[in-house]
Amino acid sequence: MSSYEKNLEKNPANFVPLTPLSFLDRAKDVYPNYEAIVYEDRKYTWIEVYKRCVKFASALSKIGIKKGDTVSFLAFNTPEIFEAHYSVPMTGGVLNTINIRLDAKTILYILEHSEAKVLVVDRQLHKEVKKALSNFKKKITIIDIADKFADQSKLEKIGEFEYEEFLNTGDENYKWKMPDDEWQAISLSYTSGTTGNPKGVVYHHRGAYLMSTGSATAWNMPNQLNFLTIVPMFHCNGWCYPWTVPMLNGRTVCLRNIDIKKIFELIDKYNVTHFGGAPIVLNMITGAPDADKRKLKHKVYVLTAGAPPPSIIFKKMKSLGFEVMHVYGLTETYGHVTQCAWNNEWNELDEDKQNDIKARQGVRYPNTEGIRVMSPETMKEVPRDGKTIGEIMIKGNVVMKGYFKDKEATDKAMKNGWFHSGDLAVMHPDGYVKIQDRSKDIIISGGENISSIEIENTLSKHPSVSIAAVVAKPDEKWGEVPCAFIETVKDKPVTEKELISFCKETLANFKVPKKIEFCDLPKTSTGKIQKFELRKKAKIIN
Repeated sequence: MSSYEKNLEKNPANFVPLTPLSFLDRAKDVYPNYEAIVYEDRKYTWIEVYKRCVKFASALSKIGIKKGDTVSFLAFNTPEIFEAHYSVPMTGGVLNTINIRLDAKTILYILEHSEAKVLVVDRQLHKEVKKALSNFKKKITIIDIADKFADQSKLEKIGEFEYEEFLNTGDENYKWKMPDDEWQAISLSYTSGTTGNPKGVVYHHRGAYLMSTGSATAWNMPNQLNFLTIVPMFHCNGWCYPWTVPMLNGRTVCLRNIDIKKIFELIDKYNVTHFGGAPIVLNMITGAPDADKRKLKHKVYVLTAGAPPPSIIFKKMKSLGFEVMHVYGLTETYGHVTQCAWNNEWNELDEDKQNDIKARQGVRYPNTEGIRVMSPETMKEVPRDGKTIGEIMIKGNVVMKGYFKDKEATDKAMKNGWFHSGDLAVMHPDGYVKIQDRSKDIIISGGENISSIEIENTLSKHPSVSIAAVVAKPDEKWGEVPCAFIETVKDKPVTEKELISFCKETLANFKVPKKIEFCDLPKTSTGKIQKFELRKKAKIIN
């Protein structure tokens, strides 16, 4: 033991668990009267946000929520889900944000698998939620979000409490809980992965804190910025920006639904400086009618991630006054862990070449210890030639704790000390990563991961389907959409329309194939379907 270790130990004065809860605690002390959240005519200062979070945490505590308990939210981008990023972990509980586009069967699975004790749900989602709850056998407290800015007059009440009513049962002097250990779980997000049942991705306080600080550095985010919530806060906790923005005393402007005309209006009204969005949102912005657009008074900084964006989108966004940076990540990495950081020497290149570079996945974030492209078999790095394909591997404090209640999947994902992304890429000579394909046939549509296996399993249940294979079909609007290739059972004809209707009975709409082709599927000598051949076909069919 060196002299630096002797008698120099961790103690409460020099070691405090890292947690993003400290960002809100500081904001309410330093900037109590600054505007923190805006949603339509609802506006809250930092001291008001803090008090609301504490009261909701207290109310949860009063009904028995404690360390390690799961509290689920099915909500749009409104103040309630922002507050949940603080109120739930203030109890020691774990926040589970659920994709609002999911079907009843998947919602039920998530509630059961996560062992949810509370579900907070927007009334607009009552139809699928009621279906899910009709089969949920355990005790669960249901809390409604009744949003006066959405037409909910004809929607049915779901829960025994309404959000504001429940919040007001709490005590604003409640002594909320800092984590005992920064490794303690803070949130649980479900990703469809490569199987029909989604996997639960567990984040810890340390990772959430470090993602927040790393994001601010990588994106050169200033204090008192105005952030527009386009990325759903149910997706990777809104790329962790509900934790990042308070650290910078930024103002969060909530957007309930994607509405391009409203995006331009909010940018103008609230001097929005930053937002994130999937390439489909950028396509919607650039393709909007002129009547819906407004001339920007200032530069607006945009992050895009999801399906790799086409290079032309950077040119189109720039012409409108947006500066776009491409980032890459996964649910398993708290969102983005690489960025296409710009080098000034590229300013001399022509615009098309610059846009090609901007479409790369790039280099590691300041908070990411390792990004490599390696052979999954040998774990050796591929040559930096921009041609040799390997798998993106990630290492660092912003890799998930693991998959909830799934040690086998966790061990497989973390094999050999690196997180295996499943994304196939090349490494360019300058060290910049570029994805070439996606392993395991994940389809990314409008920023949402879709499992081809889940769709294939659904199609195969139809009596006329012998074999189903699903691949990604390029789509100008969504980036990718599911495309199905079917071998039918002899003497049992079926139409494309009938199969699409069949899928709609059990699948969320965004998972339903947008095109179905009937053919003899290409197979290897062992009977394995050659999906690479189907991908070629999907690119050329209308």
